[in-house]
Amino acid sequence: MTDTTTQAQEYIDDMARKRGYVLDYHKVMAKQDFDVLQAANGLVSAAYLDQRTLDRKTKELIFIVSLTVMRAAKGHIQSHIRVALDLGLTPTEILEAIEIALPEAGVVAFQTGFDAWKEVVGAEGIEPTVTAHEGGTGA
Repeated sequence: MTDTTTQAQEYIDDMARKRGYVLDYHKVMAKQDFDVLQAANGLVSAAYLDQRTLDRKTKELIFIVSLTVMRAAKGHIQSHIRVALDLGLTPTEILEAIEIALPEAGVVAFQTGFDAWKEVVGAEGIEPTVTAHEGGTGA
């Protein structure tokens, strides 16, 4: 490995340790444009990872809700749900945070986060005992 490749590998490993996850774009940027990855990660560190006034659990809940409202990719939301669980938040606490998206962003945005949460925690529903059409994931 070259010096830059070794540095990038160490950096991505450090990101994984500090965040508890890495996204695909982190991995690709580490190899393709390491300087920009470091710059972007510096902002994330200052706003999210560095200990300031809010604790990490609170920041994870805010991240989950903001990603839900923005209808981020399911995998991105799930990475933060997994970190929140690792930090000791309960599935119910995480769901309650996602539900905050309902009044302001609506049911479609809520479902983005809800579906991500449901898969991670293995939540099951109750099936109707009467004949009904399958509604998929819609309202």
